[in-house]
Amino acid sequence: MIVLSNIIVDGLIYGILLFMIAVGLSITMGLMRFVNLAHGVFAMLGGYVAITLISSVGMPWVVGVMLAVVVVSLVSIPLERFLISRVYGRTALDQVLLTIGVTFIAIALASLIFGTRMSAMPLPALLSGSMDVGFRTMPAQRILVLISGILVFLSLWLVIEKTTFGIRLRAAVDHPATASAVGINTRLVATVAFALGAGMAALGGIVGSSLLPIEPYYPLKYMVLFLSVVAVGGLGSLVGTLASALTLGMVDTATKYLAPEYSSILFFIAIIIIISMRPNGMFGRGVNV
Repeated sequence: MIVLSNIIVDGLIYGILLFMIAVGLSITMGLMRFVNLAHGVFAMLGGYVAITLISSVGMPWVVGVMLAVVVVSLVSIPLERFLISRVYGRTALDQVLLTIGVTFIAIALASLIFGTRMSAMPLPALLSGSMDVGFRTMPAQRILVLISGILVFLSLWLVIEKTTFGIRLRAAVDHPATASAVGINTRLVATVAFALGAGMAALGGIVGSSLLPIEPYYPLKYMVLFLSVVAVGGLGSLVGTLASALTLGMVDTATKYLAPEYSSILFFIAIIIIISMRPNGMFGRGVNV
């Protein structure tokens, strides 16, 4: 019973973290029909910027984290405008080659600037200890991941479902040609969605650094993991990404508890089974990229 409760709690937290990082990738792939293998760069960059602002500049933790998310979002705008947008509508191979190139450049720069070792995220006293949740003691930082993920989901749901931008975003995802025909600036919507996704990835990279440590090879190391969440959930689906992230988080956690020597194999077998049953993802409707 204790093992089961640990699997559920740890799997939930891990899944929430995967959701925060991958949700932007899901939306931008669904909206722009763009295969972005460099999405993990934003999570890594968010971690490094936050570490620099908090440790070197001396900013308060909350201020440093918020500013890091803003910085990553702003950095993503010219990257999308002047580089990534040039391969919209081109073959998936062109998009893969461009973004994998961006990934390796980011890895080289991170290694040069920050070194090749893992970088520890400084934490305030409130997040440095543990909390008793009744049946076990948990690191306070993991409680933060859970709370942050819930807030991210609710915020994105409100933006997508209850705002004018959300209406335009859903229109651009479902019927891009029609959205353009009725006067929606789909290019601007795409840029804003890309920046929003980059910011969410940065936040996930920061608060989840205890689970996915910040290092130069971060975007390459977890690339397949983030893409798997998107593929299983369905492109452009907020609920699908959450369901996929929680499912894969539970599967990965359960296999590591119960059969650690086979965890990687069982994890990808589960992905193959889900995708074979739902080729467009749990909540996907079929999008050609």
